[in-house]
Amino acid sequence: MDFFDGDVSRLPEWSFDGSSTRQAEGHFSDLILKPCRSYPDPARADGFLIICEVYNPDGTPHKSNTRQLVEDDPELWIGFEQEYVIMHEGRPLGFPKDGYPAPQGPYYCAVGKGNVEGRDFVEEHMDQCLDADLDITGINAEVMLGQWEFQVFTVGSLKAADDLMIARYLLHKLGEYYDYKIDIHPKPIKGDWNGSGMHTNFSTKEMREKGGKIMMGAICDALEETHKEHMEVYGAHNEQRLTGKHETQSIDKFSYGVSDRGASVRIPASTAITWTGHLEDRRPASNADPYLILSKIQKTLKSIEWDKL
Repeated sequence: MDFFDGDVSRLPEWSFDGSSTRQAEGHFSDLILKPCRSYPDPARADGFLIICEVYNPDGTPHKSNTRQLVEDDPELWIGFEQEYVIMHEGRPLGFPKDGYPAPQGPYYCAVGKGNVEGRDFVEEHMDQCLDADLDITGINAEVMLGQWEFQVFTVGSLKAADDLMIARYLLHKLGEYYDYKIDIHPKPIKGDWNGSGMHTNFSTKEMREKGGKIMMGAICDALEETHKEHMEVYGAHNEQRLTGKHETQSIDKFSYGVSDRGASVRIPASTAITWTGHLEDRRPASNADPYLILSKIQKTLKSIEWDKL
C-alpha cells in the first residue's frame, strides 16, 4: 500500500492467532481484526495507531468484541474521567519504602515537592494524547499520592470510548520508558485511601435542549431500576471501592443528588441551575470496559419515554 492517510477503509482485514491471546482454541485459532478508527502515532512520523474490532472467521463478532455493542450516536456526549495510580518498585509513586505518607488532604490538584509525584510523566502522556488527536481535556493529581486522572470528552459515543482506549495504551506504553507500572485496580491500596474510578458523564440532546428537573429525575430513576445490570459490567473488584466511603456510594445501594459526590449519580450544580446539561455516573471502576459502560447507559436511556417528560 502507498502512504496511508488515516482512512481506515483503505486498510485490509487481518487474521491473527487467537489462541495466543486466549481468545480461541489452538485447534481453530484464526480470528479477524477489522480496522475501525485511526490516530496519528505520536512516537513516529507518518505512523498510525489503529482501533480494531475482533471477528470470528464466519464474520460474526467475537465474544470479546464489546465495541460492537455500542450504538454510534453523534448526539450522545460522553466524558470519561480515568483515574489511575503510578506504581514504582511495588508501591505508589511517592510512598516511602516502609509505611505510608501523610494522610490524604494535601495531594488533590496539588503542587510542590512532597505533595505531587510524577508530574513529568503525566504531562508527557497528555502531550502524546494531544499529538494523537485525542479529545483529552485535562489532567489532575488525585486524592491519593501517586494517583492521577485524565479526562476525555467527545461528541459522539464511539469516539469517546476509542479515545479512552488509545489514551490507556499510550499511558501503559510510556510507563515502560519511565519504569512505572500503571495500576487501574479500583482499590490499589487498602485502608483509608481513595480508590480509583472512571466517572462517566453523559448528555443527550433532550437533556441539553429541553431538560427539566422531572427529566433528570426520570433518568436517575431509570438508572436505579437497572443498577444491578450496570454493576455487573462496571469493573472487576469494584466492591472494594464502592463502600460508601471515600466519595462513593455502597455498591448495593443507589442514590442521586445535586453536587453529591457520595451518590451513585451526581447531578452537577451547573446542571441544577437550569436543569439542562449532563449527569455524572460515579459507579464505574477505573478498570471498566468503556464500551460496556456506554452500552448499558444507552440501553437504559432507550427505556425512557422522552416524549412524556
